[in-house]
Amino acid sequence: MTRKIAVSGTASGIGRALAGLLREQGDQVIGIDLKDADVCADLGTRDGRALAVESVLRLAGGALDGVVACAGVAGVTPLTVRVNYFGVLALLEGLRPALAAAPAPRAAVVCSIAGTHAVDPDVVTACLEGDEDAAVALADRAIERGAGALLYPSSKSALARWLRRVAVTPEWAGTGISLNAIAPGIVLTPMTAPLFADEAMRAVMATAVPMPLNGHARPEAIGEALRWLISPANTHMAGQIVYVDGGAEATVRGPNVY
Repeated sequence: MTRKIAVSGTASGIGRALAGLLREQGDQVIGIDLKDADVCADLGTRDGRALAVESVLRLAGGALDGVVACAGVAGVTPLTVRVNYFGVLALLEGLRPALAAAPAPRAAVVCSIAGTHAVDPDVVTACLEGDEDAAVALADRAIERGAGALLYPSSKSALARWLRRVAVTPEWAGTGISLNAIAPGIVLTPMTAPLFADEAMRAVMATAVPMPLNGHARPEAIGEALRWLISPANTHMAGQIVYVDGGAEATVRGPNVY
């Protein structure tokens, strides 16, 4: 049976790979991105998020079998917090009623191994409190004091914590919606290409994200994991962060964290 799946970030990287895999198996994919998508909208703005939700609901006819939030950015800019946290939440919350209308709804987000790294606790707290203006102001301050590199892990850490909190609530699990995340290690995408072009950054990545199993991942590897996560076969997972990272998380955090 054809399923209707909304996927953000389909113009490139993991989102594009996932959309291709879903279409190959006969699913109807409603792609969301800044350009080259079924729905062109900016998830870094409130108006763009509203447009994305409204457009997806119209194209889906009010019911969705799945939603996957893949869109994300990694720059030293407040946009990282706007897109990676508030953009994801707006999309998922806005489409949640359409998921609840489906017989076997599934939702997933893309977190990151970076969510286990050092964060700006004030930015994380502002995100979890739903205060976007405060989170952006705190992000600006972090950049000013030279701590802008903490914004990406902060956005992903906050996202993981939000997911763990809401996935088991009546609004999600209580309506039959399975909500989980894949946390990749380093993936070979356009977003990471500048890092690989910098020899110093390659050394940093090798230390911070060691991947003993098969090295850096192709987007399709993450797409395959997401495809299963939102499949009807996944009936009982809720609030889980699944690390598809070549063993990075287990290497860095060790056997006592599980």
